[in-house]
Amino acid sequence: MGATYPLVFLILLLLHGTKAASDPPVPGWLTLSGRRPLVIARGGLSGVVPESSQLAYSMAMGSSLCEVVLFCDLQFSSDGVGFCHGSLRLDNSSNIAEKFADRGSTYQVNGRDVQGWFSLDFKSEELHSVLLVQNVLSRSNTFDRTQELLSLDNVVQSVLAQKGELHVIWVNIEYNSFFLEHGLSGEDYILGLPKEFPVTRVSSPEFAFLKSLSGKVRSDIKLIFRFLREDLVEPTTKRTYGELLKDLKSIKAFASGILVPKQFIWPQNKDMYLEPSTSLVKDAHALGLEVYASGFANDDPCMSYNYSYDPSAEILQFIDNSDFSVDGVLTDNPPTASGAIVCMAHTKGNAFVFPIAKDGAPPGVEANVRPLIITHNGASGVFSDSTDLAYQQAVKDGADIIDCWVRMSKDGVAFCLGSTDLNSSTTAATTFLEKMTTVNEIQNKSGIFSFDLLWSEIQTLKRAKQDILLILFCQRFAYTNIDVTCFLFTGAANLVGPFADARLERNPAAKNAGKFMTLAEFLDFAKASNITGILIGIEHATYLIARSLDVVDAVSKALVKSGYDKETCKQRVLIQSEDAPVLAAFKTFPKFQRVLTIEFDISDASKPSVDEILEFANAVKLRRSSAARVNGFFLEGFTNSLVDRLHAGNLHVYVGVLKNEFMNLAFDYWADPLVEIATDTLSVGADGIVTEFPATAAAYFRSPCANYERKDLPYMIAPATPGGLLQLAATGSVPPAPPPAPVLQPQDILQQQLPVCPNDPMFRTFRCRLGPKETPTGKPEYNINMASLDD
Repeated sequence: MGATYPLVFLILLLLHGTKAASDPPVPGWLTLSGRRPLVIARGGLSGVVPESSQLAYSMAMGSSLCEVVLFCDLQFSSDGVGFCHGSLRLDNSSNIAEKFADRGSTYQVNGRDVQGWFSLDFKSEELHSVLLVQNVLSRSNTFDRTQELLSLDNVVQSVLAQKGELHVIWVNIEYNSFFLEHGLSGEDYILGLPKEFPVTRVSSPEFAFLKSLSGKVRSDIKLIFRFLREDLVEPTTKRTYGELLKDLKSIKAFASGILVPKQFIWPQNKDMYLEPSTSLVKDAHALGLEVYASGFANDDPCMSYNYSYDPSAEILQFIDNSDFSVDGVLTDNPPTASGAIVCMAHTKGNAFVFPIAKDGAPPGVEANVRPLIITHNGASGVFSDSTDLAYQQAVKDGADIIDCWVRMSKDGVAFCLGSTDLNSSTTAATTFLEKMTTVNEIQNKSGIFSFDLLWSEIQTLKRAKQDILLILFCQRFAYTNIDVTCFLFTGAANLVGPFADARLERNPAAKNAGKFMTLAEFLDFAKASNITGILIGIEHATYLIARSLDVVDAVSKALVKSGYDKETCKQRVLIQSEDAPVLAAFKTFPKFQRVLTIEFDISDASKPSVDEILEFANAVKLRRSSAARVNGFFLEGFTNSLVDRLHAGNLHVYVGVLKNEFMNLAFDYWADPLVEIATDTLSVGADGIVTEFPATAAAYFRSPCANYERKDLPYMIAPATPGGLLQLAATGSVPPAPPPAPVLQPQDILQQQLPVCPNDPMFRTFRCRLGPKETPTGKPEYNINMASLDD
């Protein structure tokens, strides 16, 4: 039997996607009706839980726009009962092959023999005992075998139980000819639906079936012709769907609209970049046909690179352009579509809803201010990190703070790069393999390090973007027309099998594009840009001193030369390091904010540790896993006491690094990067978010939903609810919670000290400490030699 869900489920639905009953008119919609597009939930919230389950439909209704349409792919039992299931074969997403091991069959479907377990071989009573499982392995299997296969009657009961809601049902009959061959008529079923069933649309890819319904269905039911792949043959007209696409008038004779794969509207080339849009939507609208686009899923590994793995950006491409808008989107993630329509549409060019806090303002969440958008190596989700193109894109995308992590060449040139190991982001291995070495003070693997190459040698290297690897298995079953089942695993792409392995790349067309920037060039670019400020990151200072390379001195001189130390400079300067002595060195510049990197998980911070941090820093940067506790990709809770304690100590808190890719997100964020941004802003209370995709963060903060106090919007992008999904999980499906992260103590902060300056002043050309002296409090204070700044 399916699981019974407690009150926490209702709380989860109310908090994770909040909505209001009001529906103010929004000018500018280019839909056929002029109203906002519909959100159509394919099998409910199937991007999170098993599709077409009670849980999926309930979550879709509770977390999406009020008028969300529930999409039911209808399959028939032997006694003529309609069940909602997205595939003709049931064994791919249920336990039916285990429960009825000897009941598999082989049927001819669209001219091909298909082996599996089919609904028409079972009575409705048997199908009700079948339990659903997740068939997309990038999604959680935590809810497997907790949900029963549902009949359409079950779904109707769920809808009617939502008092005061406007939810309706869309029935799709994909294989009417197949069922008709076996004595089961889709036409009889649809015409026999009770009047109280809130079915408002019926679709099918079969021409004759929809024509037979025309003029017979209730007046409030629209008939929608579903297009399959252009090369496939429609079974009754014997014409390809590509041919029918050019004859929309024949469809208008019996249908109110068409449902098409999204590529029919915005095609992608073989390299997964967008091509110009087709005229399909405008042509159909000219005939009075509505157009619905299908194939949307937040974890679609074949999403165009143009969207930078932001699923809202993809939906906006179809609903918010100056040329057309589809009338609805069929999606596995209806909350994301709801947010795109209500929150993100018609906001291009908008100013930020709230400004950032004034420089020098106390930390913590204030009314009517927003967190800083801080880049991680520029817009490194779009271009190779720390290149001129990455910084230009970051400024264009609306970043507040652009960052430069300073590296040193062998001959002392300071430049920006995400890692001192050139092998991780350049083509260094192809030219300087003999320079490969291991430096345990920096990392526990071999690398080609910047301090071993001259600047002239580094400049010969090409940039190489770091891609996130996964193995992608896509199987197009012979019996299907358009369904593709994708199985995703992170790891090395070396598995041999009947599937294609693929790389989840970032903008591969620009893989080697972009130039290195010296620190001086970076500062010149920043000063000429409309940004709030810069962040300068410093690592491995102690080791570099041993190599006669003084990175702190190089940074200090460059900032002074660029005038960043002057009070007249309007841009902020953040200095970030995990080395306390490095940050202490910059106390000489009171204008600069000093940010301590805490690159290990903590659950809280003791008061002595906060006091220790305040000796040399006035901000901290936390890992995402320190701000929000995650267990097995599920959000367990927030470390509110940690952030509150740091804020109480007058320390600003920055959280990162945020990335758009779905496998980087906890399941509770529903594969939507905007939900994590909302969570870090509203629940964690971060003063800044560090991100590789500043455009995504900027888009959120420009949207009306960034003002969570607004009551006039029909939907809000709400923060995730910690523990909500965990409490809905099947018993034993989630591993035991790991032990809590440690509480930060003073000894965790104290790093290897910079070397003591020698007595002979001639050696004071590199950063060093003069040695401890007693302060009035009796505590030692380390002074950094600043003499070299006057050179």
